[in-house]
Amino acid sequence: MSVNKKQLLIVTGMSGAGKTVASHALEDMGYFVVDNLPPTLLSSFWDLIVNSDDFKKVAVVVDLRIKNFYKDLLNEVNSLEDNSSVQTRIVFLDASDDTLVARYKETRRVPPLARSGRLLDAIIEERRILTGIKNRANDIIDTSNLKPKELEQKLFDEFSGKAKQPFSIEVLSFGFKYGMPIDADIVMDVRFLPNPFYIPELRPFTGLDKRVAKYVMEKNETKVFYKKLLDLLETAVPGYIKEGKGKLTIAIGCTGGQHRSVAIAQQLAHDLSQNYSVDITHREISRYTRKR
Repeated sequence: MSVNKKQLLIVTGMSGAGKTVASHALEDMGYFVVDNLPPTLLSSFWDLIVNSDDFKKVAVVVDLRIKNFYKDLLNEVNSLEDNSSVQTRIVFLDASDDTLVARYKETRRVPPLARSGRLLDAIIEERRILTGIKNRANDIIDTSNLKPKELEQKLFDEFSGKAKQPFSIEVLSFGFKYGMPIDADIVMDVRFLPNPFYIPELRPFTGLDKRVAKYVMEKNETKVFYKKLLDLLETAVPGYIKEGKGKLTIAIGCTGGQHRSVAIAQQLAHDLSQNYSVDITHREISRYTRKR
């Protein structure tokens, strides 16, 4: 009976070339990632997880922090390739010497082989040691001109097995009296606007009611504010997308989260949905519907 092979990604390469970024990106894609695994443990590691349904996608990160074991990596890869249950794929991250020097100076860290001697000499020696595994790599990614987000996207395109998730916006209404949302990217305070709470016939309702929404949105103060807010977001949102943000949370807050914030959030979600995928959440509305 044939056995379906699981894939094991082995991520290695030059120190400072982006293995930490790669590790986090793979975790975000659902990989079970083990960092700094000694190569001599690769076969034993695989034996532990191969029959478990809990591990669908697996990756290990190997680098020269474990210099004494690195020479065993090729032997372990050869051994795994004889295993009918695993398909290995080696991803080698590289960068130019100038780039690595600049990165080390920026972070004030040193490569594994630079405990004594010149920084550049350590990089050259590390490159020599890694020549064998680089020649065996299935994928070589030069990160010299890649920002972390660009490297993440490159890895996502190659290893996620699915199309890039579309950008989306969540518009959230809330009440300051119940605390600010900690996950919001943009928070707008609308407590300066006229409050329907003080209109007896509107007080029992929320900004989802047409009468409340009309009261809030037709005030001159609201019209001026809302136009400026929409202009601001139409300028800012493309920048968030360019920087690689997948989801933007815009929180609109008033005192209790019942009238003004709800009405403005509803209008904002409607207008932004003309160009983007938008979800809307009214955090406090259930507090009031329970009381009625």
